[in-house]
Amino acid sequence: MGVLILALVAGAVVGLSLGALGGGGGILTVPALVGLLDVPPVAAGTAGLLVVTVTSVTALTLHARDGLVRWRTGLLFAAAGVPPALAGGAVAARLPDAVLTGAFALIATAAALRMLFPGAADDGVRPPRPGRAFAAGAGLGATTGVLGVGGGFLAVPALTGVLGLRMREAAGTSLLVITANSLAALSTRTGTTQGLDWGVLAPFAGAAVLGAWDGNRLAARVSGRVLRRVFAVVLLAVAAFMTVRTLV
Repeated sequence: MGVLILALVAGAVVGLSLGALGGGGGILTVPALVGLLDVPPVAAGTAGLLVVTVTSVTALTLHARDGLVRWRTGLLFAAAGVPPALAGGAVAARLPDAVLTGAFALIATAAALRMLFPGAADDGVRPPRPGRAFAAGAGLGATTGVLGVGGGFLAVPALTGVLGLRMREAAGTSLLVITANSLAALSTRTGTTQGLDWGVLAPFAGAAVLGAWDGNRLAARVSGRVLRRVFAVVLLAVAAFMTVRTLV
């Protein structure tokens, strides 16, 4: 019962993050599965992609209903990331657990600092640059494939800083990118589901989907700056936890 409650609470937090910020689902799901539910890192990456894909589709529908998805921009950005996501998914199964958790901690820290100190680029005033957009999309796809995260915590800053989208549009559009990258990465991970307890994963995913609805409503009431800062603190805590786990 205790494990089920943990799964429900963690899933709800993941859904809130995706619904409110358009990202953060995978980077919270994987540590929750590894640290709270004792799932091996590679299998946790696969489970994270499953949860993030289902939840992102739900949140994407809600943002699209509000007119906050830039479909053409999102599809072009995602197209650059699909090949690296496929390659990264194949590489992940060959990497040691310590490498995966260590890389996860580093990226979580970088994302947290990016959210705490966004700079002028997040005001959405920088004109799009195709070369930078392609590079950002490719890097995001590689991260998705290797670590099993949807990449929204990186997509939102990229969509605002590189492509000039406003925060709420970037959050909605990032869900389209997350869905495409996650599906691509999942296609290469069919043999990495060992160690998954579907009796726990299903409630986790269900709570995440419900949380996405609440997150969407929360985003309309709380400023993006406050949401980013709260999420950054959570990311730093996650990074610290994963670092300790790697070293112990």
